[in-house]
Amino acid sequence: MSVEVSDAPGANRYEARVDGESEVAGVAAYIRTPELIAFVHTEVPPEYEGRGVGSALARTALDEARAANLRVLATCPFFAGWIARHPEYKDLLYQSRSRVSD
Repeated sequence: MSVEVSDAPGANRYEARVDGESEVAGVAAYIRTPELIAFVHTEVPPEYEGRGVGSALARTALDEARAANLRVLATCPFFAGWIARHPEYKDLLYQSRSRVSD
């Protein structure tokens, strides 16, 4: 089985397809600015769970964030957990640099 992931910027999401099918097998929704990409929701239908679709979405999206020199804000629990299990991507995580306090 092969999983192909592509960015669909008009829909603000990455889309995964399995074995060249036209049906979307999973999505990773994001909000993007020139400096940051926030992953806000990942969804993989039950029939595609456990087949590497979520991992392919995360790996492709994070590799593209790295290539574009973007910081990553993982508000989506799937992305946050995936990055925690793959420390080679932790350097992408957004760190607030503000020194302002209330």
